[in-house]
Amino acid sequence: MDIRMKWYYRIGFLLLLLAAVYLILKIRFVWMPVLKIVLLVLLPFIISAFITYLLHPVVEKLHKKGLHRGMAIFLIYFAFFGSAGFILYKGIPVFINQLRELSESAPVLAGQYREWIHSIQSHTAAWPDGLQGKMNDGIDAFEKKLDSLLAIAISILVSFFNSVLVFALIPFIAFYMLKDFDVIKKAIWYLTPKKWREQGNLFLKDVDESLGNYIRGQFLVCTIIGGISAFLFWIFHLKYPLLLGSIIGVTNVIPYFGPIIGAVPAVIIAATISTKLVITTLVIVFGLQFLEGNVLSPFIVGRSLHMHPLLIMFALTAGGEIGGILGLLLAVPALVVLKVGIIHAKNHFMHRKNKQPTT
Repeated sequence: MDIRMKWYYRIGFLLLLLAAVYLILKIRFVWMPVLKIVLLVLLPFIISAFITYLLHPVVEKLHKKGLHRGMAIFLIYFAFFGSAGFILYKGIPVFINQLRELSESAPVLAGQYREWIHSIQSHTAAWPDGLQGKMNDGIDAFEKKLDSLLAIAISILVSFFNSVLVFALIPFIAFYMLKDFDVIKKAIWYLTPKKWREQGNLFLKDVDESLGNYIRGQFLVCTIIGGISAFLFWIFHLKYPLLLGSIIGVTNVIPYFGPIIGAVPAVIIAATISTKLVITTLVIVFGLQFLEGNVLSPFIVGRSLHMHPLLIMFALTAGGEIGGILGLLLAVPALVVLKVGIIHAKNHFMHRKNKQPTT
């Protein structure tokens, strides 16, 4: 009877939780503006925390080798932000220039694109009506995506420059987070309820072991791949090399689908110049993917996430549906955290079950 009542309680709690989630989503027009303001305020702290997470292990390694902790922080901090500042100082004007050139040449690209569409439609005119209709729907959807791509890129840049003062705080916040890393850890430890401390600490350690090396390694690999691709595009006279290299670098973090997503804009731009350049672009993209898969990732990332590819593909599909490109980027880290959480929850309930006295 007790077991049955427990199940009734659990089902009732689940139904109440689902009802609460449904109600919260229904009134999102009330809390969404507040959430946006909170996220805007917290964004520099979140980015600074991520940078601290990337740099802290390097600081610790230098400190363990005998270098004073303050000097280790100073060297790593200025190496990271110095190189990042130099790249942004030199790269942003070029990036904006290339974006402006792309905007100015958009009518020419659109005209050429329409010629391709008419050619495809004429070649598929003899197809059955159903297939022809689906083909036309697919072409229209693809055209809308291309039209919105530039607007999205411009809006991101505008929002970045509107928040430039907020982002200017990031180096200072990151410095104090690196400097007072142990103090922050102690503060979080004391703020956490006692009954959750040990379990929470083990959970965070397991997440770091599963995800930490992957994130740091992928960040470095994507930077290398993006930089090499931009350089090679520039060497072979492909338009907008920095813009296209940045897209390839960012999308490279997405397993399986990333290289395809990153290659599409480069191939479209190359197709407006010559067939030879399309082939060259494809060779560059897939050559870099071979380099990453066989040299960079095994050497830098070192170990896989120990998850079945089907599970990763499912997470990517769900992430893409929920959050678009951002969802694709966060899908794998979220899956790793969920996996560790499920393992810890299972161990916790098994431990509680074993502790219960038997009658």
